[in-house]
Amino acid sequence: KMKLLIVLACMVAYSAATECGVLQRLKVKRQWTQAFGTSEEREAMGLATWRYIAHKEPSVIDEHFERVHGHDMHSPEFLAHSSRVMSGFDMCISLLTDEGPLNAELDHLQHQHEEMHIAAGLFDVFSQGLRLAVHSLLGRCFDEDAWAACTDVIESGIKSTG
Repeated sequence: KMKLLIVLACMVAYSAATECGVLQRLKVKRQWTQAFGTSEEREAMGLATWRYIAHKEPSVIDEHFERVHGHDMHSPEFLAHSSRVMSGFDMCISLLTDEGPLNAELDHLQHQHEEMHIAAGLFDVFSQGLRLAVHSLLGRCFDEDAWAACTDVIESGIKSTG
């Protein structure tokens, strides 16, 4: 019986650590507000995220970002693109605690990204890069478990189902 209780306790602890529940959503929203900050911080966070993506998936620049001059991440076109993407993510984070509007926004973004033929794996790379950027701004206060679980909610909602 004791072994069963230990196993159950471990499962509950694991579930709590990997869940994007109400507390995790509130924490991610609060940490995002701290990290996203001013326009300079937003631009730096976007650039750090895109550099990570370009490092992990170099072909993505030619495949998806030629129109916005992805090879020059400081170009006005690319910075505008980065700002649009980060603002879209900001909206999703803001809606984390409002399930109906969040799902509507994720559905809209899913259709938008499906039309652009964005591979599902690129959302994982984006999420990893973004979490690293937020972590670098927040330091030890960053809650990786909450961020991984809650960005997974956003990623899963946007990834193409087809």
